[in-house]
Amino acid sequence: MIEQKNKIAIHRFLDEAGDTAFFGKGKSDIIGTNGVSNCFMIGMVKFKEPIEQIRLKVKELQNLIVKDPYFNVPSINKKEQNSGYYFHATDDLPEVRKLFFDFIKQTDCSFEAVVATKTIGSFVSKYKSKEEYFYADILSHLLKNKLTQKKEKIVLHISARGKSTKNNNLELAFAKAKQRFLSKKSEKEIKTIVVFNVTYPSIEPLLSIADYFCWAVQRVFERGETRFYDSLKEKISTVIDLHDISNYKDFKNYYGPKNPLTSGNKKSPQLH
Repeated sequence: MIEQKNKIAIHRFLDEAGDTAFFGKGKSDIIGTNGVSNCFMIGMVKFKEPIEQIRLKVKELQNLIVKDPYFNVPSINKKEQNSGYYFHATDDLPEVRKLFFDFIKQTDCSFEAVVATKTIGSFVSKYKSKEEYFYADILSHLLKNKLTQKKEKIVLHISARGKSTKNNNLELAFAKAKQRFLSKKSEKEIKTIVVFNVTYPSIEPLLSIADYFCWAVQRVFERGETRFYDSLKEKISTVIDLHDISNYKDFKNYYGPKNPLTSGNKKSPQLH
């Protein structure tokens, strides 16, 4: 029996890169210091083939890594013992990264992200020095264009991140997304139903694909390093540099295959 289209849930998989740290001890500005990012991003993956099949393939590849004597190293063994091995770009060996990047390139999917430059001024005035409010605002920019007048159910599988992914904060992001949508289409009615599924990459393997996309894009903004991004850029539909005011005209702060990121997109610590 064929299921009616309006009853089929749309699944998206979200992860982030960078951090939401602004202050250190004594309220000192730590943005851009060692181990603290200059920007923060949230990204979303859309799969264009059955997710069950992709999930199974990721699990099979994870098992191959664990069983291969070449990868019998402490970092992989420890993860396998603690939570079960899963792909995570920051931790993975270069050889593992290459394997998973090749896998992603062969997968029918697309990725989009919103990147925010971190500044103390906006963190204090706009977000009341609350990291979760900062997260919710960035997420709302990613969600606003997913809202429609159609009766659709979107399930957002989100990698857990402390207070930022608590239900009340995710609902705040959804409310902000609706406000932004209606500010331009006030005569419209939003009928989209959004369901949040907060989980972990050790449980949901497809989050690892979102993680790799985010990591590749973040390397451009933090280090000016493009080789990982370049290897996936045909699958990266949109990267919005949210605070790139100088390029707002004609949506030049929207990057994609025809307007790719370059090493020039590297962020430097902001003057506060």
